[in-house]
Formats: sequence, structure tokens, C-alpha cells
Amino acid sequence: MDGTVHFPPLIAPVKLREREDAFAQAIAAASAGGEAHRGAGTLFYVGRFELIEFALVLEPEEPLRLARKIFYAGMNALADTLSMLAPPEKPITFRYPDALCFDGALVGGARLGVPADATEDMAPDWLVFGAMVRAGGLRISETGLMPEITTLDDEGFEAWEPAEFSASFARHFMVAVDAWHEGGMRRIAPDYLARLEGKAKEVRHGIDENGDLLIDATTGRQRTDFTAALRRAQWYDPLLNEPRSDLGAGA
Repeated sequence: MDGTVHFPPLIAPVKLREREDAFAQAIAAASAGGEAHRGAGTLFYVGRFELIEFALVLEPEEPLRLARKIFYAGMNALADTLSMLAPPEKPITFRYPDALCFDGALVGGARLGVPADATEDMAPDWLVFGAMVRAGGLRISETGLMPEITTLDDEGFEAWEPAEFSASFARHFMVAVDAWHEGGMRRIAPDYLARLEGKAKEVRHGIDENGDLLIDATTGRQRTDFTAALRRAQWYDPLLNEPRSDLGAGA
């Protein structure tokens, strides 16, 4: 543990070297056997000055088709963590289902790791919720060339530190998990949907039992496949292992 940073009970933090991949490390540890195995509550985080990156191992008891929806709780916790550092009066929003935006510009996102052999009707051995937030490095405010992406530094966020950000996320996530256990998606979905980009007065959003986004508009009901959207992860650049800086490349 870093200095005076306090992670909540049931969370076991693991600090990685600067260029290690928290998401990949969490998946490898969750799927490993023997002494290399790391179970539920293990949180891997990376100490990079320009990018906050962490991944949390989960061991759900529900079948995958239901357990996958814990991703929404993770997104809520990520936004709540960011809101504690954010300048006032600028919105933190989601671009469905996994991109995190600040004042309309992409600042990060999250992914969900699932075992390759997992089936929809069986509880997976593990899940991994991994997130990235771009903290600095682009200097968008100086160039003005990329208004669709941003960083914490460029938006004037209060001082942040990778370990403390990860610990704060863990605390918010544990609260969200308690809400999940008490009321399921009835407790989770409203907070997520309230932050969803593109809401309109004549449109009503909902989340189906399998996690799909439902949109009731004047033209009828529309459905967005949750699993397929997570798989695309359009906010993420797999070559650089960071949030995209060219959003057109992810379309």
C-alpha cells in the first residue's frame, strides 16, 4: 500500500510498474492456479503520471447474463470518484456503454474481462472491471486541436494520485455493490442512465434484464446490444493501451 492511502476492507491492492497493464495482469491472476491466483477484491493499479489505470477482480455468484450488469455499478463508481476531483458545474457523462466523458470530451473508459469459456447461464469463475482515465500528456488547452478528447490536467481537476484515485474508486464501488445486493438494477440503473449522453425529453431509457439499453422514442422502441457494445470498446486504443486520441479510428 502506498504511504497513507487506505483501501477499503476486502480490497487487496497490488501496485504495478509504470508500463505494466493492469487489466491484463488482473485477468492473468484471476485465471491462474496455485500461488499465482488472485481472487475477488484484488485491485491492480499502475502509477503513471499521464494515465490512471486500475483493474478489479470479481467473483460473481450469478450467471454471466446477469452478472455482467455489475459493469454499470463500476461505471457509476468511476464517475463518482471523478466527481470528487472535478471543477464544479461541468458534467461527467457516459457514452454508452463504457466511455467516460467530461464536459462532452472523452477522458477515459472501462472494460469488462470475461473468461473465454464462460457461458451465459453459468456463473463465471471471475470477471475483471478495468478502467483508465487520461490524467495528462495531451495539453489540449494549448493546442485547441482535439476538442473531442481531454485530460484531468487540461480540465483543471484538483490534485490526483493513482493510488488514492484507485482507493477512492474501490470505496465507491463497494457502496454500489451493496446497493446492487439490496435492490439489483433498480438501485444501479437510475444513476447510470442519468449520466447517459444524448438524453432527450421525448426519449425514455431503460436497461433490460440482460443489460441491453432500451430506448423508447416517438419512433418506437430501440435496443442496443450490451455485450456487443462492451466487446467493441470504442473508446480504447488497443495498440497504445490507452484511451483513443483519434476517435474516428474507433468508429
